[in-house]
Amino acid sequence: MAFTLTKSILILTAIFSFFQGPIFASSPHLINFRSPNLYPESLSWDPTTQHFIVGSLHHPTLLAISDAGVVNTLVSDQSLPDNSSFLGVTVDVVHHRLLAVVYNRSDPSNCALAAYDSRAPHHRLFLTTLYEPASSNTAAGANDVTVDFSGNAFVTNSASNLIWKVDLEGKASVLSRSKAFTKTPVEPDTLDSSCGLNGIAYCSKGYLLVAQSNTGNLYKVDYEDGSARNIKLNRKLTAPDGIALRRDGVLLVVSQYKLYFIKSDDSWSEGVVYDETALDLESFPTSVTAGAEGRAYVLYGHVKEGILGNSQRDEFSILEVRSEDESAGEAVWVYVLIGFGLVYFLIWRFQMRQLFTNMNKKIA
Repeated sequence: MAFTLTKSILILTAIFSFFQGPIFASSPHLINFRSPNLYPESLSWDPTTQHFIVGSLHHPTLLAISDAGVVNTLVSDQSLPDNSSFLGVTVDVVHHRLLAVVYNRSDPSNCALAAYDSRAPHHRLFLTTLYEPASSNTAAGANDVTVDFSGNAFVTNSASNLIWKVDLEGKASVLSRSKAFTKTPVEPDTLDSSCGLNGIAYCSKGYLLVAQSNTGNLYKVDYEDGSARNIKLNRKLTAPDGIALRRDGVLLVVSQYKLYFIKSDDSWSEGVVYDETALDLESFPTSVTAGAEGRAYVLYGHVKEGILGNSQRDEFSILEVRSEDESAGEAVWVYVLIGFGLVYFLIWRFQMRQLFTNMNKKIA
């Protein structure tokens, strides 16, 4: 019996060693794609088509990117004013729409939200100009966008620290201009003071999560009355930009320097940064999304080059970023499952041995 047990353990150990490399040593998924002078600033995931959606700092275009890096142009809106581009983008799966924040490089005060049918031929559904409250003037600083299940879109303004709400029909109003957004002084070593509210994500529990670049703050905003409060974190974020909320409730926050993994056990009164991963500063990461199976993907759009007028680059990338803590947890579960399998196998071997022994006794 001892020989059989030892032999069984050696066999299972050999099998485990064979699969251990593929399980734990696989490299994160890197997607390289080409599009001349694109400089995408925002990234979203379309679960329907299993493609990434990106905009462009230099063109009014929306592209679909496959996990193999194949590029397909979905929208090229030449009816927009000259020098228009798309900043924040998101996918409204329920209403089959692509939403994009329109930015005019010649007139930064001329901001809008455009909605396009996500199904071919991708007609524009509306183009809504975004105004400052109590003013007929358009507002500079429209940045990122998210959408709820009813089709209401929410757009951040980084210059005025406000949030617009745009309903399903394209009617815009100011949802929030909370004093909470301006209570924290700007730290001198962060970003320009004009770079305020930035990334935004919708939570089905009835609120929005918003990042503020110049303070490093996260806010919880009621998506009906616009009331806001600062989320207490266990550590300060450095220049947070795009954000994405995974289905398991983990908030992904990207900056030029790191991707933060944040969770909360009290509906975001407080949050815990439980992991962070360094990013390639030179590639200027600006956006993050949760792709298939909740995997985190960061966009390397080289936007800084685009802002400075470099028009020569045609290659960009989307990188899967993993949490070391989560990967370690997955490894533990693999060991546990293998352990259960080993125990089950040994019990089965013992039972079969007993069965054959009893049969031999009866025959004898």
